[in-house]
Amino acid sequence: MKTDIEIAQSAKMEPIVEVASKLGLSPDDIDLYGKYKCKISLDVYDRLSGKEDGKLVLVTAINPTPAGEGKSTVTVGLGQALNKINKKAVIALREPSLGPVFGVKGGAAGGGHAQVVPMEDINLHFTGDMHAITAANNLICAAIDNHIHQGNSLKIDARKITFKRVMDMNDRALRDVVVSLGGKANGFPRQDGFMITVASEIMAILCLSHDLMDLKNKIGDIVVGYNLDGEPVYVKDLNVQGAAALLMKEAIKPNLVQTLENTPAIIHGGPFANIAHGCNSLIATKTALKLGEYVVTEAGFGADLGAEKFFDIKCRIGGLKPNCVVLVATLRAIKHHGGVVKGKLNEENLPAVKKGIENLEKQIENVKKYGVPVVVAVNKFITDTTEEINFIKSFCEERGVKAVLTEVWEKGGAGGVELAEAVVAEVENGASNFKVLYDENLSLKEKISAITKEIYGGEGVNYTPQAEKQIDELERLGLDKKPICMAKTQYSLSDNPALLGRPSEFKVTVKEVRVSNGAGFVVVLTGDIMTMPGLPKVPSAEKIDILPSGEIVGLF
Repeated sequence: MKTDIEIAQSAKMEPIVEVASKLGLSPDDIDLYGKYKCKISLDVYDRLSGKEDGKLVLVTAINPTPAGEGKSTVTVGLGQALNKINKKAVIALREPSLGPVFGVKGGAAGGGHAQVVPMEDINLHFTGDMHAITAANNLICAAIDNHIHQGNSLKIDARKITFKRVMDMNDRALRDVVVSLGGKANGFPRQDGFMITVASEIMAILCLSHDLMDLKNKIGDIVVGYNLDGEPVYVKDLNVQGAAALLMKEAIKPNLVQTLENTPAIIHGGPFANIAHGCNSLIATKTALKLGEYVVTEAGFGADLGAEKFFDIKCRIGGLKPNCVVLVATLRAIKHHGGVVKGKLNEENLPAVKKGIENLEKQIENVKKYGVPVVVAVNKFITDTTEEINFIKSFCEERGVKAVLTEVWEKGGAGGVELAEAVVAEVENGASNFKVLYDENLSLKEKISAITKEIYGGEGVNYTPQAEKQIDELERLGLDKKPICMAKTQYSLSDNPALLGRPSEFKVTVKEVRVSNGAGFVVVLTGDIMTMPGLPKVPSAEKIDILPSGEIVGLF
């Protein structure tokens, strides 16, 4: 059996100018990055602003196992399948981060015969967006410490600097560091730390900006810390928002590539879904909606994280109205939620399926709270049995939801035709009546409570003394009337990764609350959420190599 990279390397790619022409884009509309990648000019959306949008389909999932459930693979496969049934489809995905690529999770290019290509380029540097974000973020950090060194006219409290340095690699040694050691010439020593680039507020801003000037203004509104009087200090106080935006002038343009079957795919932005909002850029999605009849996009992890943030943050800020949701499930994940240990997930176990399917049931209910119709995609593995699959189909049918077996990993678009037809039927039925879950003008605790009770199924919220103080401070400063970005584990509906299935009678503990003022949301941290991951005992980096011929091996 071929690996993902072997399948990708044997693909017959079309020159990207030909892929662009399918979307009505001329050579003047794109900036080439080699033969098979390009960026789309921001002028394209402005030119097409009066054109009716296509239909928006979100792909999400149940709470995953640590290996993931093939959400990106289904997204790519569904896009290919829609084209097979003569629907002009465009795929909109997030960009992979180098940290997970060389760590344990892997990339974000799909898998099997449902991949975006050139997958090596996409997973390794791509068009340099991640590096631009890193540079812009760290320019701001340098400006903060330089301002303090040069006399600190803003009276920045070095103990209350909240904006951290970033790099796009898993490196636990950088989580907590001391900077400016070495004497007077190097500034004032202080405790600092690094986050991974995809956790940067700059990344969130890139993904929620409407254009370059909007991005510049949002960067200016970032709260970098507080002064000695307890008042917020903004990037615009340091006067470097223009320079940071300049570093992002190419990164803000969406990237166009293709799938193995030459379906156009726009890949742009990639905030983490457990510590950020987990969606590709608004610019990419809105551009895709002008270029295609159907746009298939995804949100990270389970529907309780990615889909909730897609709806309550991205759709709210961008004015998007999704037409249908595809909820990806695998039998191994359902059995995992039914209590089966990792080594036995490939064995038939109908009792475990009947127990674990409660997680799928809750995620279906969650999507319906937003008024959007849902189709369940059962991502097939070779070990799945007919009896188990039929149980899922009947379970969903009893709840008024169609469940479709998908085989896009093995068969590409052909393995997703039934799913594509089910999605089109829901969209053409016109049943979507999208609405957000809460009013952003509610208090922070009311918004946190709404998500906890309605989406997670919890009975309440506990707050640490630190979180209580931070909430009071944000409300005092008037920085609280924003959507909530909940940071919690992806493995459970609760904030405890060990509580599988559909837990009940639990309370979520809020440990920290901080504002991402530029991005336009308030981050609420629960559980142990790492903003800088570490490498595993045997990282993927040990398997990845380049041969004398230039061939890349070991990349999935």
